[in-house]
Amino acid sequence: MKIIVGLGNPGDKYEKTRHNVGFIFLDALAQDLDLDWQEDKKRKAYVARDSEFMLIKPFSFMNLSGEPLKAVLSYYKILPKNFKIFLQKNNDFSENLYVVHDDFDIEFGKYKMSTDSRSAGHNGVQSIINHLKTKNFNRYRVGIKNKQTEFIPKEKFVLQRFSREEEVLLPALYQEIIKDIKEK
Repeated sequence: MKIIVGLGNPGDKYEKTRHNVGFIFLDALAQDLDLDWQEDKKRKAYVARDSEFMLIKPFSFMNLSGEPLKAVLSYYKILPKNFKIFLQKNNDFSENLYVVHDDFDIEFGKYKMSTDSRSAGHNGVQSIINHLKTKNFNRYRVGIKNKQTEFIPKEKFVLQRFSREEEVLLPALYQEIIKDIKEK
């Protein structure tokens, strides 16, 4: 089963912001796969799944994404019962875990896939690394950088909404990523 996690912040205020590119992507993927979201309040996440895919949108704030992800993986028995022993033996999620998130250093309209890499300052990714005790998973780093990047502080830029021109281009980018994930 492929587990795909989209990072973002909960609430209408953040819904179409650059920082929520992971949530926006997962909504497109859920539609593509004809999956419905189920709210799991106990584990603080929305989950949509079938026999091949599990999509997870933590509804904690992005910087705390690792906690709900670990809770969902434990609930669905994707993490072993004795997680501590697992950590001592093999903590490799590169076969089935994909995290989709924004990347301030990649040009808008592009993405990079990486495995077993550090968080590069992305607090949501760092939270996942901290909670799963590994960086050995796949990341789709979706570019949000544009010409305004150099004029606006990073913390404000990531919380801006996409321009209309950018919104029109996002579906094609998401289709590229969806195709890539399905082929893996």
